[in-house]
Amino acid sequence: MSNTETKPMELRCGAPTDSVLPAEAARVDVLTAREVPLGGPRAMTVRRTLPQRARTLIGAWCFADHYGPDDVSLTGGMEVAPHPHTGLQTVSWLFSGEIEHRDSLGSHAYVRPGELNLMTGGFGICHSEVSTPRTSILHGVQLWVALPEEHRNAERDFQHYAPESVRIDGAEIRVFLGSLAGEVSPVRTFTPLIGAEILLQPRAAVTLAVDRGFEHGLLVDHGDVRLNDALVGPAEMGYAHPGSEALTLTNDSDDIARTVLLGGTPFEEEIVMWWNFVGRSHQDIVEARSAWMEDADGARFGEVKGYDGDRLPAPKLPNGSLKPRGRVR
Repeated sequence: MSNTETKPMELRCGAPTDSVLPAEAARVDVLTAREVPLGGPRAMTVRRTLPQRARTLIGAWCFADHYGPDDVSLTGGMEVAPHPHTGLQTVSWLFSGEIEHRDSLGSHAYVRPGELNLMTGGFGICHSEVSTPRTSILHGVQLWVALPEEHRNAERDFQHYAPESVRIDGAEIRVFLGSLAGEVSPVRTFTPLIGAEILLQPRAAVTLAVDRGFEHGLLVDHGDVRLNDALVGPAEMGYAHPGSEALTLTNDSDDIARTVLLGGTPFEEEIVMWWNFVGRSHQDIVEARSAWMEDADGARFGEVKGYDGDRLPAPKLPNGSLKPRGRVR
């Protein structure tokens, strides 16, 4: 999904990371989402928990949009024209609906519930995303992962993976990135990460062993869930600082709760993120935007074939240089 805000936030993220805390001192902060309309008369509105003022990164996860459930007969569904990405991987995960994906690598695939689509932008890629006619309700998350400096110009890539579910103590877990609960995803990433959907039965509790060097974010789709002792409500994200060797998730509601667990080693590099680009400087963003707007022959970003329509133009850059933003502000 493109960040189709008309005035996208300008961010330079990174700065000093949290030190690893002793296991007994690990704590949880609750991050609230902001609503962001993605443009157009019947545009989707998403709930964005990353980036935000309280925290801009969790591991290398730099962007988390949560959307739906949307009745596409009212909202028009998803119709995102070809748009570019640099310096990141896009991670698409649906709870309901279906999205058709086309990219300049030549991939033509579908995003379906319980199946991961991961696209690597690197030096430059473009893609389109359109909800299919079979979709009545669209509901899911769109996530981005920042690429580290040594891999930020990586070659374009596309990976699809349908993880099996594992059941533990009233929880059903699908691990789409990294490893958790004895399950290991084969999907390639450039930094240590975890990504998993976790369903909790009513009043169930599960304790999961995790890497104590990781920081974690638990996004709640629906239900009231405690992450350790912190209550996290729908559309909120519980942030668990590094230092814990286990996380306990407890469903405090009488219905099934759905969550998405993200995590990784603290990302210690500074990045500049604007629109759909991740770079290291203002000039990186200027060059990427110029290349997209002037890239008639697809030299940097390639061409999406099979999409009937024009490319998405980039917004105007702000008048001044993109300002540095710390990891925690």
